[in-house]
Amino acid sequence: MKVALIGFGQAGGKIVDEFVDYERRTGLDIFSAPIAVNTAKTDLRGLENVPVDNRVLIGQARVKGHGVGADNELGAEIAEQDIGEVQSALDTIPVHEVDAFLIVAGLGGGTGSGGAPVLAKHLKRIYTEPVFGLGVLPAADEGGIYTLNAARSFQTFVRETDNVLVFDNDAWRQTGESMAGGYDQINSEIVRRFGMLFAAGETVGNEQVAESVVDSSEIINTLAGGGVSTVGYASETVDRSDGGLLSRVGGGSDEGPVDDMAEANTTNRITSLVRKAALGRLTLPCDLSGTERSLLVVGGPPGFLNRKGIERGRSWVEEETGSMEVRGGDYPIPESDTVASAVLFSGVHKVPRIKELQQVAIEARENIDQLQAQREDNLDKLLNEGAEEIAPLY
Repeated sequence: MKVALIGFGQAGGKIVDEFVDYERRTGLDIFSAPIAVNTAKTDLRGLENVPVDNRVLIGQARVKGHGVGADNELGAEIAEQDIGEVQSALDTIPVHEVDAFLIVAGLGGGTGSGGAPVLAKHLKRIYTEPVFGLGVLPAADEGGIYTLNAARSFQTFVRETDNVLVFDNDAWRQTGESMAGGYDQINSEIVRRFGMLFAAGETVGNEQVAESVVDSSEIINTLAGGGVSTVGYASETVDRSDGGLLSRVGGGSDEGPVDDMAEANTTNRITSLVRKAALGRLTLPCDLSGTERSLLVVGGPPGFLNRKGIERGRSWVEEETGSMEVRGGDYPIPESDTVASAVLFSGVHKVPRIKELQQVAIEARENIDQLQAQREDNLDKLLNEGAEEIAPLY
């Protein structure tokens, strides 16, 4: 799959930067001319892998390169006013080679939260390729204003895109970790999961052809129909030296299982890996019975990607979700040291976290309104009580 990748705002830019590094480390060719857009100069300067020419500063006339201060209404206004500058950067992308656009943004801040939906609306008006979002929800302890921003942005982002892949920081932040360390870990997890998903079917530098190919149309059709998606992931290390996973499931040879028992073992392990991915920690926790469409990918050394195991895994996902629209296949990675499974659940609607986010946002809005009224009353008392005989300057 060839993806036109745009990071909007601080979080979006950092994630895109991590995607570019992932692509470089793995030798893949997925992301076409990745772009980072921001209203803050310092955020753009802090990127390490996005080419300098692909870093777009917007809002110079309004905020002088200092960001929008978590004001996502201002972020949306600036994105609308300066959409031409973003389009100029997009014009460098060979769109005829692109399968889809992916806009990445943190939904709790100002620039990405406000600008990402604006860009999505613009892209859908200009291009025929699908426009997907990758939205990051703030953790509950990040504050009411960020929750309110996220609730408003999330609603709009889902409406303006063909699908939004969601990553919930609240489900991934660990107690006691530093903020920088926590976000670095989260970004790595985002890239690992979504990188494997978009890389499925990649053939550049890979002479191995999958038994059941997962190509861009499979991913696009799974995401088609709009709504919200979440991804599960699980992996096991291949130990080639001392009877680890590889020798246990494949008879100790890259040629694959050598007898019926070994093949059955391989089948069971792949099925188990799919279950582990689906029932483990999802990017957005949800009830899988509320899933409309699914896609599973199993990748690793080609001799140990068992079609029967993938078919059983797919059947299990059908039973778990109650959906008949479940796609799947393998992704041979000859030099890989792991066997991994990524499962995409699309059109999920039983998501307690979204309901919680909306409720907290409503409470935050009410608190903000009350504080504003109280602030005006306190200022009036400060200036006027006991000062009746003092005439104002003008």
